[in-house]
Amino acid sequence: MFSVLFILILPKPVKGLNYPFITEFMKIKGLIILGMFFISELEAQKRESITLSQEDIEEIEATTTELYRDLNRVTPGKKGAPPSDAIILFDGSSLDQWQKPFFDYSESMTDYAERLPLLKEGAHITRPADWKLEGGDLVVVPGTGHLVTKELFGDVQLHIEWLTPKDISKRGQDYSNSGLFFMGLYEIQILNSFDNETYSNGQAGAIYKQHIPLVNATKPPGNWQEFDIIFNSPKFSESGDILNPARITVFHNGVLIQNNVYLTGPTCYIGQAYYVKHPEKLPILLQNHGNPVRFRNIWARKL
Repeated sequence: MFSVLFILILPKPVKGLNYPFITEFMKIKGLIILGMFFISELEAQKRESITLSQEDIEEIEATTTELYRDLNRVTPGKKGAPPSDAIILFDGSSLDQWQKPFFDYSESMTDYAERLPLLKEGAHITRPADWKLEGGDLVVVPGTGHLVTKELFGDVQLHIEWLTPKDISKRGQDYSNSGLFFMGLYEIQILNSFDNETYSNGQAGAIYKQHIPLVNATKPPGNWQEFDIIFNSPKFSESGDILNPARITVFHNGVLIQNNVYLTGPTCYIGQAYYVKHPEKLPILLQNHGNPVRFRNIWARKL
């Protein structure tokens, strides 16, 4: 084939025409044809290199893509009731799942940086919960401090219902303020945000001072609200470097308001948040901000 191609590209003199011009033209034409030939050869080799034998084809076709694995069966709850595998944190009957915090929670990043490295892994027993149990609701008692779960959590799905009492004398951050803190460190704001002006990264459903809600799904005060939340805890290396920051997804009254957002560190009112290594599991905290916010139907699923 090469000899035939070589003959085809040899210049052939034509009588009456400028022979040097024809020679150069034939050389260019020959190079183009030769290039096309090599490209064709390379493509043919490429096709040959990926050609499968009949045995290979039969082996691939015999390989199943279906996977079979036994899954734990969970029975969903009806009309807001918890699923069968949920940890019941409050059902209106008692405060047995709650207690006083075992370390000082702070609004300052400087304090966090000092205190978090001192925390030890594992549960701690402290003083009993001292909020009110009233008509099946858990009610904040101003001045008594925060509450935390006795159970410790890392990655978790949480359902909680809350009510901000109507009080026309209140405004802004003073209108039924509370908070839900995962690991006692990462806050989703609870507040009356129905026709109540305040800063957007501090309204109901905000990841406080970090992420503004996508929309305002708040009902008027005096109505029960619902949060359904997926919290992924931060992951640290042995040396304390952050490997995966905390992430939160929040549905407020069935409406997505935080879509798998990344947190920059613990919730801070003072200072810029950053990560400090802490235990893999810590309690969930309900904040006492001096307002008689009510809670009910609190349950969680460890992920």
